[in-house]
Amino acid sequence: MGLHGLTTILHPVYTARCPAGFATDLSHFLPVARTSRTNQVLVIGLVVAPVLALVGLRGDPTGAPFVLTALGLVLTVAGPLLVSRLLSEPNYDVILGWDPEHPPADWQAARDRWIALNWIRGALTWVAFALFLAASYAHLA
Repeated sequence: MGLHGLTTILHPVYTARCPAGFATDLSHFLPVARTSRTNQVLVIGLVVAPVLALVGLRGDPTGAPFVLTALGLVLTVAGPLLVSRLLSEPNYDVILGWDPEHPPADWQAARDRWIALNWIRGALTWVAFALFLAASYAHLA
C-alpha cells in the first residue's frame, strides 16, 4: 500500500474510530507493517537505486543529475529511514503497549503523532521521487 495509501485511505478510516477501535486496529496493523518483507524490500530499493545511479553519474559530480539524485537520496534516508527509526518506531511501541479495550486518556496525542509522522515520511518520499524524476529528465536533456 505504501505511504500514499496509508495517508489517504487508512488515516481517515482509523481516525474516525473510537479510542478502543483505533487501538485495536493498530494492534493488528502495526505488527504486520513493521515486519512486512514488502516494506523492507521497498525501503532497500529506495536507497540502493539512487546509490547505483550516483555511481553511474560519478563522472560529473557537479552536474544536475548527480546533485538532484544525491538530494533525493538524502530525503529518502531522512524520511523512510531516520524518521521511521527514530520517531515512528518509538510511537508504535507506545501504541502497541496499550490495552486496546482501555486506551490511555491521552491516546489522541499518540494518534496525532502517528498521523503527522506518516505525512512527514510521505512528503519526504514524494519530494525525493520528484527529485529523481528531475534528475532523469536532466540526464536525458
